[in-house]
Amino acid sequence: MHTTLGVLAVLSTGLLVGVELSVVAVVHPILARMPGDSALLGRVAGARRMGRLMPFGYAAATGCTVLLTAVEPGGQGARWSLAAAILLALSIVLSVALLVPINNRAAGWEPGRVPADWRAQLRRWDRLHYLRLAIIGTGFVLLVLGWGR
Repeated sequence: MHTTLGVLAVLSTGLLVGVELSVVAVVHPILARMPGDSALLGRVAGARRMGRLMPFGYAAATGCTVLLTAVEPGGQGARWSLAAAILLALSIVLSVALLVPINNRAAGWEPGRVPADWRAQLRRWDRLHYLRLAIIGTGFVLLVLGWGR
């Protein structure tokens, strides 16, 4: 049971980190170079798609990590996986409180009908996303270190 949960926790958390890293390193830089309203349209489409899919990724990663911690509460790696679970839970709180409201607003934007501060809102989302990525990345590293003990 411990091995299965460990594999699921590492896989789900690793995939989560990979997806969120690809947003920062690949998707947004490509969109930023697009002409006209293309960047805005891409960000809006991304907000819609990721807004529907990512809650499941965050729930899976956090849930598997919590279960892994609960299966062997006194095990050598339990403190590491507990710290990872806390960081993943923190990333959910950060997302719901700060990123999701911006994402939900952006999902409804259309060219010609965006708020005057739309660029500032997206920059704020990007800064918060970097923070979230650091949190889940650290959680992933702690999870891997703990699971291997």
